[in-house]
Amino acid sequence: MRVMIAGGSGFLGQALTKSLLTDGHQVFILTRGTQTIEGAQAVQWDAKTTNGWGQLVNEMDMMIHLAGKSLSSWPWTAATKQAFHDSRIIPGLLLAQSIQQATHRPGIFVQASGINHYGLSGNLADESTPPGDDFLAQLTVKWEDATKSVEELGVHRVVIRTAVVLGKGDGLLGLMALPIRLFAGGPLGSGKQAMPWIHVNDWVGGVRHLIASENARGAYNLIAPTPTSNAEFNRILANVIHRPYWFPTPAFLLRTLLGEMSVLILEGRFAQPKRLTESGYRYQFPGPREALVDLVG
Repeated sequence: MRVMIAGGSGFLGQALTKSLLTDGHQVFILTRGTQTIEGAQAVQWDAKTTNGWGQLVNEMDMMIHLAGKSLSSWPWTAATKQAFHDSRIIPGLLLAQSIQQATHRPGIFVQASGINHYGLSGNLADESTPPGDDFLAQLTVKWEDATKSVEELGVHRVVIRTAVVLGKGDGLLGLMALPIRLFAGGPLGSGKQAMPWIHVNDWVGGVRHLIASENARGAYNLIAPTPTSNAEFNRILANVIHRPYWFPTPAFLLRTLLGEMSVLILEGRFAQPKRLTESGYRYQFPGPREALVDLVG
């Protein structure tokens, strides 16, 4: 199978690319930089036009849209928030346009999205839950809508609403563990808010499972099946790395330091991967303890 990935040079793109290459697939990575993955073919693009790569769409069996500026970029100024929007929606519209113009269209299109689609609070959400009205939720709505038109062209589109992906190579988990390693670990704010997470192996496994399924269509939550609060996650992390768990970080302090970005860690709605589990996917790391033991234990 020939696969084109926009955003393939990022942490998730690299993990998925390596998995596909291992199984003998050909991977073409749309990139604006010079970073390459051994075995994959780098294809230059500016994420604004189809010049130099549009003709390759005719040769693809599948396209994947993972492009988007990281939400961990700080501070969240008006310009940063606009970059969150533009780096997701403009490439999505462009990829959809390239498929429309192709004489031979790929059979599958995978569209990235976020688990924050469901808003910052409420009951346990699944894929049927309507989107929230906050900035992050509405960003996912626009992100998903950017490529919805490919469905009218007969392309099977799968939307992956992804939680925080934990892995050894992205640095995020190390940053999360740093206060605990410095003996200053504890809940953030009340600690009752959701900590949406998934092990990188299960993220890759979930994506591979969906693209191999002939019946996969629409949205799927890529999140661990065990709902986990911020306090519970940090308590387990402290236990795994043999550190005390005691100092809560006041919510007002985090809001002062991080501004609007603080919603990423102080708020969050619990969600479940209902459609993914119903499709038959079996998690390698369903709970936080086994995931954290594998990654940092």
